[in-house]
Amino acid sequence: MRVSGKISWTECGSTINPQIRADGVHIWPFDPCFPLAVTFQVFGDRQPVRLNRHDYFEIAYVMNGEISCQIAERRLKCKQGELIVIGSSPYHRMWRHTRSHPKIATIFFMPEVICEGGVDGEQAEFLMPFYLQEGDFPFIVRANTGVPADVFGLIRRIHSALPATTRLARLSVRTYLKMALILLVNHYSAYTGSQRSKNPKQQALRRIVPLFEFLETHYNQAITVEDGAELVGISKPHFMRLFKQVTGQSFISYLNHFRIAKAQALLTSSDKPLAQISQEIGFCDQSYFGSVFRKTVRITPLTYRRHFGNSTADTHIHNTVRDLADDRHEHDGSLVPFWKLSSGSV
Repeated sequence: MRVSGKISWTECGSTINPQIRADGVHIWPFDPCFPLAVTFQVFGDRQPVRLNRHDYFEIAYVMNGEISCQIAERRLKCKQGELIVIGSSPYHRMWRHTRSHPKIATIFFMPEVICEGGVDGEQAEFLMPFYLQEGDFPFIVRANTGVPADVFGLIRRIHSALPATTRLARLSVRTYLKMALILLVNHYSAYTGSQRSKNPKQQALRRIVPLFEFLETHYNQAITVEDGAELVGISKPHFMRLFKQVTGQSFISYLNHFRIAKAQALLTSSDKPLAQISQEIGFCDQSYFGSVFRKTVRITPLTYRRHFGNSTADTHIHNTVRDLADDRHEHDGSLVPFWKLSSGSV
C-alpha cells in the first residue's frame, strides 16, 4: 500500500531502546503542546526492543512482513495488514518473526489529545479499548475485519497533517484520530460491554463523573481535595485513591492540567491580558499561573500565544507590549514553594 506524504523510516530497536528508562517505562519525545506522533519503523538486525510500558496509547499497523509481540505473559503474532492496540498498563515488546525486515506504522498519543479540556464520560468512550485491557483482551485486530486498513488510512491522513502547528491542523488531527478510535470502539464493543460491569476503573469513572461535570462549570473557583471528596460522597483518602485510579493523576495535578487547557484555548482565541486569563481560569496569583503553565506546557504563556495565537495584525503590537509586561512579571525571579504546587487547595 502506498503512503502519501514523505516517510522517514527508523530502525525500531535503535530508536526505542535508548528512550526506555531503567524502570522499563518508555518516554517518547512528544511536542508538549500537542502530544501525538506518527512513526514509521523497520525491524532490522539490531538489538530487539526491550520489554517496556508507557503512559501514552499506541496503535501499530503492520505494513509488511510478520512480527511477534509479547504483551504481559502472552505471545502473539501479527501479520501484514493487522493492527495492534496497546494501552498504558501492559509491559510489551515486538520483534521480527522471520529473517525479513517487517515495517510498521505507529501512532502514539496521550489521552489529553482527545480529552483536551479534561476527561468526561462521553470523551472517555473514545478510549475504552485502551482502558479495559485485562488479561484476555484481544490486542490484535485481524485484517479480515476491515478495521486495520481503515485505521491505517486515517493514520496516513494524520501523518500528512503533522506537525500540527495551527489550530486547523490540530482540529484535523483530532478529527482523524477520533474517527480511528470510533472504528476501534465499534470493533471492541462486544468485549468492552462485557467488561464494563466488572471493571474497577469503569465503575470508578462512573462514580466521579459528577465531579467532572462540576469542574466544567466551576473550574475558576477555589476547589480543594476535600471539596471533591464531598461532592462524590466518599472520604478524602478514598477519593484520592479513586481519582488516581481513574485519571492516573492526583486531583490537584488534574485540576491544574484542566485549567491550563482552558488557558491555552483563551491564549489562542482571545486578546485578553495574561493577568485576566489567570483570574478567569482559577489562579488568583499570576506568577503561580505562569509557573504551572511552564511546568505543564514547557513554555511560557506569552511564547505559547506567539506560536499558536490568532491575533489580528491591528492588535498584535498592542498585545505584544502588554504581554511583555506580563512576561516580565512571570520571570520576576520569585520561586513558587513546593507546597503550593502540591497542596490540597488551589
